[in-house]
Amino acid sequence: MTPICFQTDADLKQSIVSGVWRRQPGVDFQSANAANFKGKTDQEVLAIAAKDGRVLVTHDRKTMPLEFAEFITTQTSAGVLILSQTASANEAIEWLLLVWEASIPEEWLNRLVALPF
Repeated sequence: MTPICFQTDADLKQSIVSGVWRRQPGVDFQSANAANFKGKTDQEVLAIAAKDGRVLVTHDRKTMPLEFAEFITTQTSAGVLILSQTASANEAIEWLLLVWEASIPEEWLNRLVALPF
């Protein structure tokens, strides 16, 4: 079974990524810096994550849902997870690890999910 690969966008708290890696070092979680997202639009960020087959992880509830809806009309996305900014880092880490451990990449194609529900 192929594990899910994650991609952070520029607004995701680094403490969440660090916490995921502390708990599960095998999680493939690419940073926004590694993906060269500086100055990129949401559409460009979605395209890069999709090309790399990575589920985008963000806190952006304001613009990302609409941008995602527009994106999937012409392209396939590996998925988007929107983490609540009011959730604790520990709660966000638990959600991401659950997604990573209990699902496969194909389950997230063209899906946007806000966590916690």
